[in-house]
Amino acid sequence: MSFVVSLFLVGLVVGLVAVASNPSPYFAALGLVVVSGMGCGVLVSFGGTFLSLVLFLIYLGGMLVVFAYSAALAAEPYPEGWLDGPVIAYTAMYLAVVVSVSVPFWGGWYEVSWVPVDEAGEFFTLRGDVSGVALMYSLGGGMLVFSAWMLLLTLFVVLELTRGLSRGTVRAV
Repeated sequence: MSFVVSLFLVGLVVGLVAVASNPSPYFAALGLVVVSGMGCGVLVSFGGTFLSLVLFLIYLGGMLVVFAYSAALAAEPYPEGWLDGPVIAYTAMYLAVVVSVSVPFWGGWYEVSWVPVDEAGEFFTLRGDVSGVALMYSLGGGMLVFSAWMLLLTLFVVLELTRGLSRGTVRAV
């Protein structure tokens, strides 16, 4: 089990480096899909199956549509690929930063600390993720409304930036 969680965490970091290092939106979309899938895998391995499904559906269903729309408007005739010089340099730099920051923490990670939510007690009446969803809707209602407002604002900002050639921020000069 700990090998699978380690594999998901390494995939998460590699996907984040892929998104950060690639300036082309076409290849960065693949990195976003990898990051979303690996993050959901980490949540599933810790017992959060419902929250993982919600994250995967909402993230890939909603945010990736806005990303695809803005990537279609910012079309490049010759996008930079994974093996181009600047992309390899950025990837090596980001991986070096991740390794240098994580080296001091390598001694404290043990397999015993990776306990899923459902294995923490013997006589739970509810699963850990189901009670977390109820808590999210009861005490976190304000944060859900705030998050929905921020997503709507982000959509309007993206639409305003890519509105047309004569008006808006992105235009041919």
